[in-house]
Amino acid sequence: MEVYFDNSATTRVLDSVRDVVVKVMTEDYGNPSAKHKKGMEAEQYVRQAASRIAKTLKVKDKEILFTSGGTESNNMALIGTAMANQRAGKHIISTRIEHASVYNPLAFLEQQGFEVTYLSVDGQGHISLEELEASIRPDTILVSVMYVNNEVGAIEPVEEIASLVHGKNPAILLHVDAIQAYGKLVIHPKKQGIDLLSVSAHKFHGPKGVGFLFIDERVKIRPLLYGGGQQKDLRSGTENVPGIAGMGAAAWEMYTDHQKKVDYITSLKDYMVDRMEQLEGVTVNSLKGSQGAPQIVSAGFAGVRSEVLLHALEDKGIYVSSGSACSSNHPAISGTLKAIGVKKELLDSTLRFSFGLFNTKEEIDYCMEALEGLLPVLRKYHRG
Repeated sequence: MEVYFDNSATTRVLDSVRDVVVKVMTEDYGNPSAKHKKGMEAEQYVRQAASRIAKTLKVKDKEILFTSGGTESNNMALIGTAMANQRAGKHIISTRIEHASVYNPLAFLEQQGFEVTYLSVDGQGHISLEELEASIRPDTILVSVMYVNNEVGAIEPVEEIASLVHGKNPAILLHVDAIQAYGKLVIHPKKQGIDLLSVSAHKFHGPKGVGFLFIDERVKIRPLLYGGGQQKDLRSGTENVPGIAGMGAAAWEMYTDHQKKVDYITSLKDYMVDRMEQLEGVTVNSLKGSQGAPQIVSAGFAGVRSEVLLHALEDKGIYVSSGSACSSNHPAISGTLKAIGVKKELLDSTLRFSFGLFNTKEEIDYCMEALEGLLPVLRKYHRG
């Protein structure tokens, strides 16, 4: 039996996504910048995807910028706006639980003379609005907060953050990394006060190598890529039409009967949390129900190294993660787990289980049986 519980790393594409990607690659393969019929056919796919995505967010089509994925979207949002708005100030606020694709652009900006304040979080992964308010300065130009934490599934109070930030200074821009949130939560940037929103298709059953950045039309931003002037001069380069079309299809399908899909994934999460809490020496770091993201369960297994347990589960056909997939080439103790106060002995004993539309309750039962058999054996070996 194969059980894939690593959907926060990437997801299997939906059938509708696969079909449109193949069609664009093999039949409607024109360059969207070309003036002939083939080019116009390709351009139509790009326009349709922008329209579909914009409708899910209740924003304008022209406010959607297609990118190569979450990393580029985050880089564009942070570096592009910082460089365009630096005359107003060079202070940025973020948090201690961001993804590397936010941390590293911020580190780059610090090298360019910007100053970054990193907010702490509580034991559940939430920032303090009081600390945020105290951190805002006259030269603050940008606040960047992830919507859903990729390791433990904490949901940040985005609307309250936006209200506080814009209440202090309407000119401050709010960027939200929604890479683990889009498709799982209802997101309406205009209503919620979000100025920039980063999304990656392969986290919601779309293709890899494609994403988008919502940029409110009033935001001043500089391009990172220069060339032929595609996408209104904001991102030069021929658009990834198969990927964009596939992402549009995935977005449309995820937000059709959306609540039903979210309820299903949440039921899987809650079922696993209940089963996990019955196991000896297991600490769950994720909140049940709508208090946490519907798709993520983080759990610490006392007396077992996470990598050992990960491979023991893999031997039984169960695929999970020991943290963010994007940091797998640089193994280190998770900054998120440290930030939420996970006990020292569990920092290297924590796994992430994450769900998608293809998972079932039977798979969770199989996983729990495997854990019940493996944990006593691995703990005995660990002690020995």
